[in-house]
Amino acid sequence: MVRKIYWVVALVVCASLSSTAQTTFERAAEAYNAQRYADAVALYDSVEVNEGVSASLYYNRGNAYYKMGHYAAAILNYERALLLNPGDGDTRANLQLANSKITDKIEPAGKFFITVWAQGLRDCCSSNMWAVIGVGSFLLFLIGLYFYIFVRNIKVKKAGFFVALPMLLISVIANACAIDQNHRRNAHDEAIVFSPTVTAKSTPADSGTDLFVLHEGTKVTLMEKVGDWIEVRIADGNRGWLPSSSIEVI
Repeated sequence: MVRKIYWVVALVVCASLSSTAQTTFERAAEAYNAQRYADAVALYDSVEVNEGVSASLYYNRGNAYYKMGHYAAAILNYERALLLNPGDGDTRANLQLANSKITDKIEPAGKFFITVWAQGLRDCCSSNMWAVIGVGSFLLFLIGLYFYIFVRNIKVKKAGFFVALPMLLISVIANACAIDQNHRRNAHDEAIVFSPTVTAKSTPADSGTDLFVLHEGTKVTLMEKVGDWIEVRIADGNRGWLPSSSIEVI
């Protein structure tokens, strides 16, 4: 009897927490629709603290920041949303729009077309979806292999072979994409500049030579950290040292 009571209490608590989270999201959406964007951001912050992060949380908070004209914060949230759900077209479109509002327009260094194609393939699905595809295709590979090895009918053996071979290839590709996405999500090796203006130095010190100037909203790749300074690489391949306080890690 006591155990049953504990279960009932646990279910009530879980239901209450779920209801609270849903209500907070709804209140945030209402605040956004009422153009109270700062209130919407505060509510989304509350959801993050109490319930954790999600792609939809980052996306919606990014929209609120964008409406407030805080483009660096909007870009940061869109980038974080894409780490969790890289195939979302709306997030990519809004990120592109936010990037059009910032000062720096850096031409990226050229990439080999196979690298671009591979990255596009990797980002068309989330890591969880790639994992599902990998497991499903591997099961189909095993089924095809079974028919190829154990069934005597020639037509069935051929069908098994032509099913097993591509399914094995798809399984390998899907698992590779899932692993690479998980690595990107956990690497934390990219950041957004949050200082209105910051000068990249040749060395990790104020006395270093000025190399180039960056403005808020610019995306950088993190290379090496020394004390309160961090070496970054920008899209065109140039590198320099910035104060760690001037950036926010994605």
